[in-house]
Amino acid sequence: MLKRTLVFTNPLQLSLKNSQLLISFKELPTETRTVPIEDIGMVIIENQMISVTIPLLNELVDAGVAVVLCDRKGMPHAMLQNMDGHNLQGEFLRNQVEVGEVLRKQLWKQIVEAKIKNQSALLEKIHKKGDLLKPHYMNVKSGDSDNREGIAARSYWGAMFGDDFARDREQPGINALLNYGYTILRAATARALISAGLTPSLGIFHHNRSNAFPLADDLMEPYRPFVDEIVYHLCEEGKFELNKDTKGELLGILSCDTYFPKVTRPLQIGLSITMASLAKCYAGEQKTLSLPMLK
Repeated sequence: MLKRTLVFTNPLQLSLKNSQLLISFKELPTETRTVPIEDIGMVIIENQMISVTIPLLNELVDAGVAVVLCDRKGMPHAMLQNMDGHNLQGEFLRNQVEVGEVLRKQLWKQIVEAKIKNQSALLEKIHKKGDLLKPHYMNVKSGDSDNREGIAARSYWGAMFGDDFARDREQPGINALLNYGYTILRAATARALISAGLTPSLGIFHHNRSNAFPLADDLMEPYRPFVDEIVYHLCEEGKFELNKDTKGELLGILSCDTYFPKVTRPLQIGLSITMASLAKCYAGEQKTLSLPMLK
């Protein structure tokens, strides 16, 4: 089932009533709205004047809803995580901890190949030279030991946005749009990992003491080009500013089509397919990840 993403940008009160999210408007105290929690996949709290009750937060987290808190600039800043959200979480955690180096390197190889293939497919889709990346995704080694991912990225960004473009997380414009889209994707990826019983803090490739979600950073890589496609079209329309309208279009990433060998699913569901395959790889039931294709 495709879950709803709710974004709250105005001052209001969020509380729990009869297993539903109750929205109360501060300017109109007699007017309320409700949303069944079972229909929600993500809640983004953007306005700093929003108040939320603890019972609601507990109910949302228990239901596997990703609750994302934004900073004063409106950028996603933190996410609530269920500490015990899967009945096999202990077993899955042992599988993650015990995964061997050979499997870890093979999984990262698959992820990098899929990411570069999707970058190449996107360039072709927007009538750029996607074949530039073919030598890179055709020659990824175990663990991407010669950094094909990084080398391909330089050609990719230049082909997409011009040779003068540099990926810089601190810059406005295109970079700010990419940052927002990736942050939404990261939150959705972490939610899918937790729902699959996996621990986002144990990465395959990414690792940093201050990073709580390195596994989400790993598994979101093949999905990044789906964000890039939205940003590219926004820029083609002259929309370079991160505002309410462009944020709304970037949130559409969760419902865009992702293609797998036998099925087409919205990205939000595609993430669940990928995470389920990762859990099976960790359990020794298969060796290949189910990763999305961009068409």
